[in-house]
This record gives sequence, structure tokens and C-alpha cells, in this order.
Amino acid sequence: MTKLELRNHQVWRDLSEILENLDANALVKQHLELSDYKICGYWDEQDKYYETITLPRTLKVKLVSSSIGVTHKERFLQLKFFLMASAVDGTQTASKNAQNLGELVLIYNENLEFIDENWLLDIDSSMLEIKL
Repeated sequence: MTKLELRNHQVWRDLSEILENLDANALVKQHLELSDYKICGYWDEQDKYYETITLPRTLKVKLVSSSIGVTHKERFLQLKFFLMASAVDGTQTASKNAQNLGELVLIYNENLEFIDENWLLDIDSSMLEIKL
């Protein structure tokens, strides 16, 4: 019987190379610019509806996880980001006091074309502009 080990498989090396060369900030900023940094039709965890949420343009992102999904018909790449923002006040402490605004999950097909997004936001953040 052949023992299959994925840890040395080429697919892991290829994925690692892709993720190392991926500019997470540019990917998320490009996505946000298409919607002018607005999320329309957001439901929070308590099933409260928000018509529009505008994110600050000073947003910073950090890629925290990635995964590959495979179904019978398609393959996809899922990227999870933390969203952080700092108040722009001209001091160096602003970057140290970065506020976590939530998470964004972007899903792309095997051609790196956008498929879907999932948001989990801290609605109580003063950095978000909310319209009920």
C-alpha cells in the first residue's frame, strides 16, 4: 500500500509561493475601491439590518488565514483578513492605537476572479460610518 503525504506535494509549494507574493493590502483595497469603501445591506450577528456601512480609507489589512476549497465542480481560494484603522491625528501613537474593525473573507476562483465576500464587523466602532 502506498502512503500518500501531502506535506511534500507540489500543490503546497505552489500555494505557499502564491501567498508569499500576494499583496494583501492591494487586493483588499482594489476590492473596496470598487464599492467606494461601502458595504450595502449588512446584517449583524443579532440580525439587525444596516443599509450602508462606510469604512475608513485609512484601513489596513492583515492576511490571517488562507485555504483552498474543492467541490465536485470547482476549486476556490479563500482569504481571511483582519481590518484595522487608526485615527488620523498626525501623531505616531495613532498607528499604535489601531482599532480592529472586524474581518473580511474574500473568495476567488482558480483564475483569481472574485466569487464572494463575507464580513464580520464591529458595529460599535466609532471608525465606521453607519446608515440604518
